[in-house]
Amino acid sequence: MHKKLMSAVAALSMSLSLAAQTEVTPTVVAGSGDADESAFTFTEAQLGEEDDQTQNVTIVKSSSNIFASEVGYLFSPVRFRYRGFSQKYNEIYINGAPMNDVENGQFRFSLIGGLNNQTRDVESSLPFEDNTFGMTAMGGSNNYNLRPSHMAAGHRVTLSGANRNYLVRAMYTYSTGMQANGWAFTGSLSYRWANEGYVEGTFYNSLSYLLGAEKRINDSHTISLVTWGNPTERASQGAATDESYWIANNQQYNPYWGYQNGKKRNSRVVNDFAPTALLTWDWKISDKSRLVTTLTGKYSMYKSTKLNYNNSDNPHPDYWKVMPSSYFNVWDPTDASYRTEQAVADWQTAYDYLTASKAHRQINWDRLYHSNAMVNRQGGDAMYYIQARNNDQLMINLSSTLRHTLSRNARLNAGVTLSHTTGYHYQTMEDLLGANTFHNINTYALGTYAPGSDRIQYDLNNPNAVVGVGDRFAYDYNIYVRKANAWATLEGDYEAVHGFVSGRIGGTTMQRDGKMRNGLAADNSFGKSGTAKFLDGGAKAGAHVNMGKGNTLVIGMGYEVRTPTSNTAFASPEINNDFVTNLKNEKVFSAELGYQLKSKWVQANLSGYYSRISDATEWQCFYFDDINSFSYVSMTDIEKEYYGVEYGINVSLSSAFDIKFIGNIAEAQNISDANVRYMNSTEGTYGDDYCHYKGVRESGTPLSAHSIGLSYHQGGWYIDLSANHYSRIYLSPSVYYRYESVLAANGEADNEGNWRLPEQHEGNGGWMVDASIGKSMYLKRGQLSINLSVTNLLNNTRICTGGYEQSRSDLTASGNSRGYMFSMNPKKYYAYGINGMLNVTYRF
Repeated sequence: MHKKLMSAVAALSMSLSLAAQTEVTPTVVAGSGDADESAFTFTEAQLGEEDDQTQNVTIVKSSSNIFASEVGYLFSPVRFRYRGFSQKYNEIYINGAPMNDVENGQFRFSLIGGLNNQTRDVESSLPFEDNTFGMTAMGGSNNYNLRPSHMAAGHRVTLSGANRNYLVRAMYTYSTGMQANGWAFTGSLSYRWANEGYVEGTFYNSLSYLLGAEKRINDSHTISLVTWGNPTERASQGAATDESYWIANNQQYNPYWGYQNGKKRNSRVVNDFAPTALLTWDWKISDKSRLVTTLTGKYSMYKSTKLNYNNSDNPHPDYWKVMPSSYFNVWDPTDASYRTEQAVADWQTAYDYLTASKAHRQINWDRLYHSNAMVNRQGGDAMYYIQARNNDQLMINLSSTLRHTLSRNARLNAGVTLSHTTGYHYQTMEDLLGANTFHNINTYALGTYAPGSDRIQYDLNNPNAVVGVGDRFAYDYNIYVRKANAWATLEGDYEAVHGFVSGRIGGTTMQRDGKMRNGLAADNSFGKSGTAKFLDGGAKAGAHVNMGKGNTLVIGMGYEVRTPTSNTAFASPEINNDFVTNLKNEKVFSAELGYQLKSKWVQANLSGYYSRISDATEWQCFYFDDINSFSYVSMTDIEKEYYGVEYGINVSLSSAFDIKFIGNIAEAQNISDANVRYMNSTEGTYGDDYCHYKGVRESGTPLSAHSIGLSYHQGGWYIDLSANHYSRIYLSPSVYYRYESVLAANGEADNEGNWRLPEQHEGNGGWMVDASIGKSMYLKRGQLSINLSVTNLLNNTRICTGGYEQSRSDLTASGNSRGYMFSMNPKKYYAYGINGMLNVTYRF
């Protein structure tokens, strides 16, 4: 990886030296121009976009809050989320239209991947700041302006080399600006590629485009049309246990790939394409009033493949039965059954096999093809195959926002939004791996029901259907979500106070439409479900009080009722039409008290915040290996608390030299247990339980992060160095380990009847040092900029960036202990080692 990075640096540095001509050195303002090029690339190159790494960062921006302005990029290598909030509490708009996915509430930044130059114009508001496009969300809101007239006029060419998800990137952008004839045009094309990325067995292939036209009809009316997309194919990285990383001697070990005829093949390939179009009408009603209306259409196509098996052994190379610790219990020195001489010998045999060859630690594709060839001779179904989970979506959104000046000191912002979304969820056969046949039956349920039973049919309307490549099988259903929302904000300035009051009201309906008649729910799976209806809304208020001499007090408070997202609303959507029992609106309270100081040499902020969520619903599906079944789990009546302190200090040691201190100490945890209803895909019946969820922390983000940074910006140079420390990184908890029935069966109660609850697994934290250096030069024609950013200079690969606890018992069905301890072997992701990106940009 170091060689790849150095080669990219050398090649692009040579191109820079050839292009440089007569140079002048104007002063570059910190954070302007290409100085912050890296801030627009991290979501695609640093973080990754893996479907298995669902916890993404939260992007917040602020011109007055040092902490908020820095953390989005600075802490992104460890997937930092603002205040530990789910990303659904950070709302993203484009041209005033809400863009968060209505099914899961989150915004996928891959939607605008490759559009670095077009997404620079953004209006942001922190949780208790007002804005012109909506009531600010609990985690802040951003509005990207994609109007062609707002793009910097001229040509822009960028060449990049990296050793991250992709190795090479090329971008070209041309914008006219608003011309004398009232037209503005913009266009962009970029390509990102890697035959193999930072992680072995991965690849990246993505083309991004944007086209836009804007017409100023007269002084009152302007219309713009912008369309973009980024068809992407990429291979994924899987989480692994520390035992697997140790055996491979590689913190980026990836179990998703293997050799086929001597060539690397990844089993988890994502195809992602979401063409989107926005039609925006700007109407200047008068000098005091402006109306912005945007019609949005998006059709996203998302497919992720997976290796699966039927009536055969698990083919994954990190399956627990092939691990050395499945033979010898490394955790319990008192375990007489798994601490024998034979256990030691078996451990050694397994270890020797896995370390003898890299191929032994990866998928053996040739063996899978051979097994299917053998079963073909017997006329049987495929033993191994590649399936693809498809999540497509059609979204149509109409939003309109009015900004009206009431007086010299008061303004009213108000708007309405109407949207309809259809989510298409289905599974297809991607590759039979040389097999001839496969049938659309529930092989997981064969151990529970007889081979001829209707209960094992995935689709009773087409029983025993033969499945070919590209055919749908197992499940096929649509989710319809309709939303209406109206909001208003009154903001004004009164002497030393800038304050605002916001309110909103909305309604949501959701419905499932099954396309297969599942044998486990013959009367409740095909056709449309009932319709769930929700009324929601809320209010918030905030103020900035100028206390003089650069001192400002920030206060805010809000309360909101939020509709549950549709991905948590259905109990077992792959099987039936049932809604989650006791489904409710979330109740969200939030408050903040902060202090800001701004002087000639010092800018600082200190904030304390508290948020509480009640009546939350969570849903998950995991493979329950104990019974060879998928388990669909809904948890209701959850309460959560988020509170903490965040600080930021920027001290200007000179006109060019700054030192920064930023950080936070946060708590984000469940403060209640949860009621559980689950269904296993082998049975199709519900079970109820109680989950001891109290004290479980939010996962996948550091709850404590601190940084000290040095910046030098002068004469066209910008140099930044930061040392960042991360800690309290919790892994996604296993619900199963915390079921009361499981705790009781395992005897996890003391003499007084108190439960001995498992500790939530925590990943390693540590220090990470990052640096960037750049130079901007004016040439005889145009401007040339170069920027090199390097992350993790100390090559600290022990920092955990997320993961999850496994959901399987340490005991067999008969109650005996296993040698392999699932409770001690969570699966994790680790930070990349030293990695970087070099950007060379020429503007003319």
